[in-house]
This record gives sequence, structure tokens and C-alpha cells, in this order.
Amino acid sequence: MYLAQFLVGMFLTSSAVGLWAYAATGSVWSAVGWTIIDLVILQVAYFAFVIRLVYKRTTADAAANSAPPSHVKPFHRDGTHS
Repeated sequence: MYLAQFLVGMFLTSSAVGLWAYAATGSVWSAVGWTIIDLVILQVAYFAFVIRLVYKRTTADAAANSAPPSHVKPFHRDGTHS
């Protein structure tokens, strides 16, 4: 996920939440409050997503490094297995 995509999505989502809250309550302050709550939730979710990506990459690297050696024996110079 790119930062620009995230920012555009966050802006559009926050705008939709703000407009919905204003339409539902008729209060600008309530709409601002819901928009701020939405922004905080989106930021926490983005941070958790990045942490998950980093953790997933480190566990995949660790699993690849700890894999047992292959059971296929190498070829000798004459092309046979031993």
C-alpha cells in the first residue's frame, strides 16, 4: 500500500463520515468529532497494517532460513548420485 493511496482513501473516507454525521445529526461539531474519531481509527489501523507486514516478512525470512536441507543429493562430476 502506497502512502499516496492511503492519504486519498483516508481523505475520502473522512469526508464521507463527516458528511454522513452532519446529515444525521445536523451539528457541525458532532460531524467534526466523528471525523476526528475516524481519522484516529484509520491511522491506528494503518500502523497495525505496517507492523503486520514487517512481522510477516521477518517470520517468512526466519522460516526460509530454518528450512531443513533438501533430500535431493547433489550430482557428482560423472553425473551420478551417491
